[in-house]
Amino acid sequence: MSLFAALDKSHSIASPQFNRWLIPPAALATHLCIGQAYAFSVFNAPLNKALGWSIPDLGWIFSLAIVFLGLSAAFGGKWLERVGPRATMFTAALCFGGGLLISALGVHLHQLWLLYLGYGVVGGVGLGLGYVSPVSTLIKWFPDRRGMATGMAIMGFGGGAMIGAPLAVMLMDKFKSADSSGIAETFVVMGLVYTVSMLIGAFTVRLPAPGWKPAGFVEKESSNKLSSEQFVHVDDAHKTPQFWLLWAVLCLNVTAGIGVLGQASLMIQEVFKGSVTPAAAAGFVGLLSLFNMGGRFVWSSVSDLIGRRNTYLIFFLLGAVLYALVPSAGAAGSVALFVLLYAVILSMYGGGFATIPAYLSDVFGTRFVGAIHGRLLTAWSLAGVLGPVIVNYMRDYQIAHGVAKASAYSSTMYVMAGLLIVGFICNALVKSTDARFVTKEAFA
Repeated sequence: MSLFAALDKSHSIASPQFNRWLIPPAALATHLCIGQAYAFSVFNAPLNKALGWSIPDLGWIFSLAIVFLGLSAAFGGKWLERVGPRATMFTAALCFGGGLLISALGVHLHQLWLLYLGYGVVGGVGLGLGYVSPVSTLIKWFPDRRGMATGMAIMGFGGGAMIGAPLAVMLMDKFKSADSSGIAETFVVMGLVYTVSMLIGAFTVRLPAPGWKPAGFVEKESSNKLSSEQFVHVDDAHKTPQFWLLWAVLCLNVTAGIGVLGQASLMIQEVFKGSVTPAAAAGFVGLLSLFNMGGRFVWSSVSDLIGRRNTYLIFFLLGAVLYALVPSAGAAGSVALFVLLYAVILSMYGGGFATIPAYLSDVFGTRFVGAIHGRLLTAWSLAGVLGPVIVNYMRDYQIAHGVAKASAYSSTMYVMAGLLIVGFICNALVKSTDARFVTKEAFA
């Protein structure tokens, strides 16, 4: 069988005997790799020191990656539904791994624009395509546990930094020499390893046959969600107020967390100057990754029990309180409390990502959830710019006006708390989809 034939959607349909529990490992093989994006902050200080690029300029690498994640997911979601997850995940592997290799060339040539192009644009496309493919597939395999299914897929993305942060630090130390910072070599190794892992996931994934349902599955009727035979077409979803309210919900939740993630390593070193080493800061990034990952599975599973809307209510109200407490933890010099607050915040940040696809499937049905989810991820694109810009530029502005580095993040945390209050209001306004947009058909 040729490569193109193997990638064809028809060759990825599972047999009746296929075990659906083989799909989560395939999803994790991709998401644990692309989740390395959350660990990119460990490169900021070494790049700043070795090449003199400013922290705000370096922050745009991460922001561009998130922008192109959202854009590629938005445009690629409909393509995913047409060609299937295997071809989409294959393309994602080549883009994400290739983006790291281009970035290595940029470091070698001392050209920042190549990192923007490599990790930001090409790698960002890989992030978007690799992100939506397993999510859409798992929802189709687990109609009985939509929240848990999306949590299984997306927890790998949250956990990628738990592997990526210490791996990057270890490789940079290994390759560092009098003639090299070790960063370029690290990008090459990680690019090759991640490409292989993602390709394994791509060729392992399967789609359920049309009409397939889990043994003994009887769907419960609910006024709050559409059944598996009901759906809103992808081209109609954006005409509903529900889509734009959920777009705002995701954007505000992500903005409040992503800026912190992008500068987590540098932030904890500056807030607790002298008491937190670079290695310990990398451990902090890894710990946040662990809670980000665990929150994706735990909170999305909880949403199966208490509902998506109530789960987001907790995210926004509790999150606002915790962000408001962060400056006090920093002023008191309590590293433990600082870490604990951010650990809980990041669990809800990750939980928001994992719960939103199930929220969408409740509101719009499962038929086009991959494509609708892809379009909703444009909210992530905007948040990927807003979050880091708020954190980075407010930090630089305050430092330039005499504020100590340890206190430069306080105002930012209050802004984030305010954004979460706005998100709470948007979530409260989400109602059932108007019947005129809903189609009932067994197989479209």
